[in-house]
Amino acid sequence: MITFASVFNTAILKQLFLFFSAFFLSLCSFSQRPREVQDQNHFWWSVNTKAKIAGRWSLEADLHIRRTDFLKNNSFIYTRLGVGYSFNEQLSVSAGGGRMWLANRNGATELFSNEHRLVEQVQLNNKIGKISLTQRLRIEQRWIQKVVNFQPADDYRYVNRFRFLLSLNVPISNNKKIPSFVLADELMMQTGKDIVYNNFDQNRFFAGFKQQLTKTLSFDFGYMHVWQQKLSGYQYSRNHTIRWFFYWQTDWRRKNKSVAPAIPLPVD
Repeated sequence: MITFASVFNTAILKQLFLFFSAFFLSLCSFSQRPREVQDQNHFWWSVNTKAKIAGRWSLEADLHIRRTDFLKNNSFIYTRLGVGYSFNEQLSVSAGGGRMWLANRNGATELFSNEHRLVEQVQLNNKIGKISLTQRLRIEQRWIQKVVNFQPADDYRYVNRFRFLLSLNVPISNNKKIPSFVLADELMMQTGKDIVYNNFDQNRFFAGFKQQLTKTLSFDFGYMHVWQQKLSGYQYSRNHTIRWFFYWQTDWRRKNKSVAPAIPLPVD
C-alpha cells in the first residue's frame, strides 16, 4: 500500500541524489585558481528543546555556542525559535526564525556581525530493524551582514540555503544505560545574487554516541568534520569540531498526552 510517508521518503531520497550531484559538479566548476585550505579547531555546544503545547503542536527553541581554537575564542552564538506540527510518529514540519552573532577577529580585536534567518523544515523518522533513521530537509532564508574594513556595514547579503540531513542511531545494547552509536551527514547547497562560485556551501559529517539521561533529556557527543567553501570558490575551511549537543523534549499539554508521540530530534 502506497502511503504519504513512503512517497515523501522517495522524494527526499531523490532530493539527496540531486544535492550530491550538485556538490560534485561544484567541485569541478569554480575558479581555476589553486585551492587554499584553512584548518580550524572548534568546540560546539547546544541545547535543543521541543515542548508539546496543544494537540500535535509544539514549540522549538535552540541555543548554539561555538568556540574556535577549541575554547579560546568566540566563533558564533545562534538562537532559533519555531513552531512545529507532528502528523504522526514519523512525519513532522516546523517553521521559525533565528539570529546569529558571528565573531570576526583581526589580531586581538574582535567584533560581531549579525545574521537573521527564516527556517522551514520537514522531517521523516523511520526504523530499519533496531536502527533509527532520520531524514530532514531544511530551507533557510538568510540575511548576512557584510563586514567592510573590519566594520559591520548596513548592507546585508541575501542567501537561500538548502540542507539535507541523513542520520543513523544504532543501539549497542538493550540496556538503556548504554549509549547508542550515531552517524550523520548533512549537505548544504545555496543560491543568491552573491553566490557565483560556491553553490556548494558545506558538508558536515558527525560520528559519536548518544546517551539518554532521563525520560526527557539526552545528549550526543563526538567528532564533526566540516568542509566549507568560501565565496571566492577556491578558499575552503576544514573544521575539526568536538560537538556536545543536549536535547530536551517535554510535554506541556494538560490532556491527551498520547495524541502525538515524541519524535526524536536529529543532530543539527
